[in-house]
Amino acid sequence: MKNIKFNKSYILSISMVSAMGGLLFGYDWVVIGGAKPFYERFFDIANSANLQAWAMSSALIGCILGAVISGVISDKFGRKRPLLLAALLFTISAFGTGISESYEIFIIYRVVGGLGIGLASALSPMYIAEVSPSEFRGRFVSLNQMTIVIGILAAQVVNIIIADVVPVDATDEFIKASWNGTTGWRWMFWAELVPAIAFFIFTFFVPESPRWLMKVEKKEKAYPTLVKIGGEIYAKMEIENIQATLNNVTEKVDFKALFQPKYRMVLVVGIVLAIFQQWCGINIIFNYADEIFTAAGYGVSDTLFNIVITGSVNLLFTLVAMFTVDKWGRKKLMLLGSLGLAVTYLLLGSAFYFELKGIAVLSLVVIGIGVYAMSLAPITWVILSEIFPNRIRGAAMAVATFSLWIACFALTYTFPLLNKGFGAAGTFWVYAIICLFGFLFISKKLPETKGKSLEEIEQELVK
Repeated sequence: MKNIKFNKSYILSISMVSAMGGLLFGYDWVVIGGAKPFYERFFDIANSANLQAWAMSSALIGCILGAVISGVISDKFGRKRPLLLAALLFTISAFGTGISESYEIFIIYRVVGGLGIGLASALSPMYIAEVSPSEFRGRFVSLNQMTIVIGILAAQVVNIIIADVVPVDATDEFIKASWNGTTGWRWMFWAELVPAIAFFIFTFFVPESPRWLMKVEKKEKAYPTLVKIGGEIYAKMEIENIQATLNNVTEKVDFKALFQPKYRMVLVVGIVLAIFQQWCGINIIFNYADEIFTAAGYGVSDTLFNIVITGSVNLLFTLVAMFTVDKWGRKKLMLLGSLGLAVTYLLLGSAFYFELKGIAVLSLVVIGIGVYAMSLAPITWVILSEIFPNRIRGAAMAVATFSLWIACFALTYTFPLLNKGFGAAGTFWVYAIICLFGFLFISKKLPETKGKSLEEIEQELVK
């Protein structure tokens, strides 16, 4: 396709709209970390590890449900309308969480936000992969991770702007009665309304995925979008390639089709990578930054500032990933990430074991986030959006995303318990071992997909 001139500005614009689902995913996922010291005092759960864990992990119930239904509704209704639904759910959650006066209502709205995350996490990268040419598909799909990181950083910045400075020796009663404990944490959630409403409006203006339109035998609607992406020659070539993978399999897909022998290995690879992206442990640093930096000797206000530092590093190294994914390849970056995190966790666990404080822990946290941001974070989503065949892509992506959020729920819910039982050192050493196993699996089972069309990947992986 070297002679084809692609309309990169058009591809970028529709990809960025879809990637706004990632931005809201990142914001909604992390805003709770900054609000955590304050809503816990408001709801009087600061001394209950179980209630704290449920407040942090309840959104994951919604994520799991959203991931499950994403396959059904994306196969039936396409990619665009479910993205609109995700935007609506984010809007409801942002408003409702902020007005909550009871712990139970707070949990309900967190679950609603989780539904939006579950839908967006499956649909946004899938949509971008389906509209992007193979030459720079990795870069465009990585936009979704970049917006997730921007959402994370935005939540961290909003949190630190809204929160008043908290004295290092502040008591629970002081924090509960302060601006932060009565009102500030609410504005942290309400700030999400701005991007959520924007996402809802902009999604009306993006086209439906041409690959989904072909799947439901609406070739006449798919063709104009492909022409806008790469011209008439490109559109004709893509129509032929897509049709070749759909011949004789255009009947309605159910989840049973995923377990046919020819799809088994590609599904296993997708599920394992999805689980590994979570069990590598890095999200604990974002969700439980309060505990991690407190254990390292930082106060509440210092912790909020350190969280912004980690978010900035996350964004910087995500940009590195965008420029390397289509040059270095997916597999090399995944191997780099898994091994790099294993070493980092080994050192981080040792820092806690020998009771090192301050800059030593912060430096290792920053290194770990940088390694993750340029490898497992974006590249996992790129691979998941690429490896599944056209016929089962919606359902397979739903299963992989479902697996990811189940793993994330287990990770998030068990961390306070592991941290209490084994200490920070032992917990990070466990994650180091998991990363080593991930390295071995990737080296043996993951194929390289760089520079190949979705249909070429399908022909290689499905025999």
